[in-house]
Amino acid sequence: MKKVEKILGIIGGSGLYDIKGLKNKKWVKVESAFGLPSDEILFAELEGLEIRFLPRHGRGHVLAPSEINYKANIEALKSIGVTEILSISAVGSLREDFMPGDFVLVDQFVDRTYARKKSFFEEGLVAHVSMANPVCQRNGNHLLQAAKDEDIKVHEKGTYLVMEGPQFSTKAESEIYRTWSCDVIGMTNMPEAKLAREAEICYTSVAMVTDFDCWHPNHDNVTVDSIIKVMTNNAQNAKNLIVKIAPLFLNDDTSDNCSCKRSLDNSIITAPNMRKKEVIEKLKSILNRININT
Repeated sequence: MKKVEKILGIIGGSGLYDIKGLKNKKWVKVESAFGLPSDEILFAELEGLEIRFLPRHGRGHVLAPSEINYKANIEALKSIGVTEILSISAVGSLREDFMPGDFVLVDQFVDRTYARKKSFFEEGLVAHVSMANPVCQRNGNHLLQAAKDEDIKVHEKGTYLVMEGPQFSTKAESEIYRTWSCDVIGMTNMPEAKLAREAEICYTSVAMVTDFDCWHPNHDNVTVDSIIKVMTNNAQNAKNLIVKIAPLFLNDDTSDNCSCKRSLDNSIITAPNMRKKEVIEKLKSILNRININT
């Protein structure tokens, strides 16, 4: 089997690309069949690994969570050859032992969003991919090793409740989510993870805890200054983590055979004679491994 070049796409805050050792940096406008991505994409190289940074909310944080064009973001990354995605996002904690400053390697999601387009496959080409295990465990193991090497306090597993936003939860909602055994809460990882799975890109999620959600009895005592301090420390730890994981991703000889990269096998259910040619053409970057007949 021909070895596939590994390219790591990183979706996160607009300052994450300010990393020491990042080479050959160039911002590139990438067009998508689904409209404009959140921003231009930064092409760069780190420790020999090709990196593509996409600011999720745009540089300067100009897009609210529900305004993000998730389909354009994922399709744009796929079209430029991204094979792995590392999602980095700030979250609130729903657990006493998940403290501000902790990192969480998300392994499950509860999707409570309702105003977002969640699939590439509709209107003439329907597919059903498995989301039982929504993140790439192989890359998750690399992230765990890198976090431990950097002495970042990391939780190996966690369930991420994705809410619509942009408002935060009511206390009643927060208490309900805690009874569901959710660990952290945020607004951005869905439908990002679902679309990455449909695009056959390995997806991993690092959630950075900034504060406790409103369930916590001492939440009101948290000051803006303390939150900013936590976010600043988290951002630096995230940069250190990226530097550490680059060679681990680059030297992973099992990447080509990851099951994430075969998620469309036997997933398309629309009868061949009913598949719309214009939809297939629009999805050509998503379907580049699949032989679609009409």
